[in-house]
Amino acid sequence: MTTTHCPYCSLQCGMRVSKRGPGVPEISEWAEFPVNRGALCRKGWSAAGLYAGRERLTTPLLRDRATGEFRPIGWDEALDTIATRLLALTAERGPDTVGVFGGGGLTNEKAYQLGKFARVALGTSQIDYNGRWCMSSAASAGTRAFGLDRGLPFPLADVEGADVVVLVGSNLAETMPPAARHLDALRERGGRVVVIDPRRTATADRADVFVQPVPGSDLALALGVLHLLVAGGQVDEAYVAERTTGWDDVRASVGAWWPERVERVTGVPAGEVRALAALLGGADKVMVLTARGAEQHSTGSDTVLAWINVALALGMCGRPGAGYGCLTGQGNGQGGREHGQKSDQLPGYRMIDDPAAREHVARVWGIDADDLPGKGRSAYELLDALGTPTGPSALLVFGSNIVVSAPNATHVTSRLETLDLLVVADIVLSETAAIADIVLPVTQWAEETGTMTNLEGRVILRQQAVSPPPGVWSDLEVISGLASRLAAPIEFATDPEEIFDELGRASAGGKADYAGITYERIRDEHGVFWPCPTPSHPGTPRMFLDSFAHPDGRARFLAVDHRGPAEVPDSDYPVHLTTGRVLAQYQSGAQTRRVRDLPDTGPFVELHPMLAGRIGAVDGEPVTIATRRGSMSAPARVVTTIRPDTIFVPFHWVGANRLTNDALDPASRMPEFKVCAAVVTV
Repeated sequence: MTTTHCPYCSLQCGMRVSKRGPGVPEISEWAEFPVNRGALCRKGWSAAGLYAGRERLTTPLLRDRATGEFRPIGWDEALDTIATRLLALTAERGPDTVGVFGGGGLTNEKAYQLGKFARVALGTSQIDYNGRWCMSSAASAGTRAFGLDRGLPFPLADVEGADVVVLVGSNLAETMPPAARHLDALRERGGRVVVIDPRRTATADRADVFVQPVPGSDLALALGVLHLLVAGGQVDEAYVAERTTGWDDVRASVGAWWPERVERVTGVPAGEVRALAALLGGADKVMVLTARGAEQHSTGSDTVLAWINVALALGMCGRPGAGYGCLTGQGNGQGGREHGQKSDQLPGYRMIDDPAAREHVARVWGIDADDLPGKGRSAYELLDALGTPTGPSALLVFGSNIVVSAPNATHVTSRLETLDLLVVADIVLSETAAIADIVLPVTQWAEETGTMTNLEGRVILRQQAVSPPPGVWSDLEVISGLASRLAAPIEFATDPEEIFDELGRASAGGKADYAGITYERIRDEHGVFWPCPTPSHPGTPRMFLDSFAHPDGRARFLAVDHRGPAEVPDSDYPVHLTTGRVLAQYQSGAQTRRVRDLPDTGPFVELHPMLAGRIGAVDGEPVTIATRRGSMSAPARVVTTIRPDTIFVPFHWVGANRLTNDALDPASRMPEFKVCAAVVTV
């Protein structure tokens, strides 16, 4: 029996996996792991079902472009073919003609090696990952406000110690159910939970206060709350003076956001805005947590900054049981953005345009810093450039199902189809793998060992519990095999512990410093919180207690204003479309849609009875949604829990992201997944 962690969300719940004979592995509780204490959601309990399907890839595949059919090939032929074509393309067009696209589910070791491979073996600047579409707005805001981005700067259990928790755009009862127990414990001791969401979700049903704004207006609501805190004399002036800068500009910027104006913009009655401000202003410990509902907007980073301003004005950040945090989504969404698979970063959360960072990482890698490429394109911009005269003509994809998960997905798919070479490493023939030239079968979850960093900044260890099927390689072996064929100037290891030790050296002195973390410590301590600069350092469960990460130790108030979505309803597209997750599915569904024990209902369209009556929609019957980018049809779900001016579609199936807007946040480069203008018809 092996202790390991769930293959899905950022909680990284602990579990035990046992394998007796040739059958499917068995999942059991690991009660000692502190994040979930043995609790798992249905996805976790059924995770072994990933091993029961017939769709598992066990040999490399080569697609005939003339017929579209795949034929199996050996590993040497696959890697030789890829390397030969990459060398020919780079000789003709330069190293940036090759792009690399990673994933927020890759282990830290894989993310680290992938960034190193791109910049050293390929020499390309064109690398980014799908986590750009998950937490980047919160990461950008946290870096600007606090000097450092760690999703939760405190353990998740600290939620129970708050007096009021405000969830902005989070449905954690469905997206990470074991975390919801902390809300229940908070309420049992008399605390209050506020949920802000255009839909009354399962999380809202557990709340004391539910606020239902128009999609894309969370920023305006935060401005209105801060206006009232100022007007009511509820700002912690001593804290603001001692621990922050920039307050005067922010105080002036919210002066015009009186409650009635907020009501006109957000649809939230002025009385509810006043009640929310009074609740926050009268509480001793307030915690504000944002998630994708607030962040996946072209104004997402400003929205997060607006809510951080509320937390700072109340004097909450850096206090136990209070402050601001981001509920990271993907399994390694935190670690995946720390160690080099983002276009602008090097390991340790160093910036690639920082000369000192380049020198440090180059020394660890054994190369000249001048040989490192510079900053590349962000995720969507990279995909949008594929096949263009100045963009990549080849793309290597690890741990991402772009065809389902990219915004404006029909356009992105057309860009993928223009490539001279598309290579996808995956466990199944996903929608993206199905259009690849070469598909590489790789290990999954309990077949491999590696670290992840959960939403708290706790570095944990997934341990191999079962053997992979014959013919399946790890991503680390793929990277090493390609690097050697590309005549990389350095060797690429395949042992995850050896790679993690190197990652520690590369991250040393950086913001995300893992230098003092080892596999042995992780096993002994049930995870170690970064930063942890030395073996004797205890790790950092709670950040900002004494100072923030800016050079002067102060947090930054940053003035922002409401701009609204990039696309608003009009006579042709009169309603708001928003997207999200459902309990039984995860991300693009490439894994969960193949697990028999998880219900696969397919996509649906959630709409209010008033809207349904107006267009003649009937519950269970098909309706068609159209936006300026595409259309899809799915059964209607007529519910009273959504705003009458809004429709909702889950994004786990092909369709939803054919509709979504690719407008980008100027700071984070986050696409506007969460709101666009749409029309729904029968």
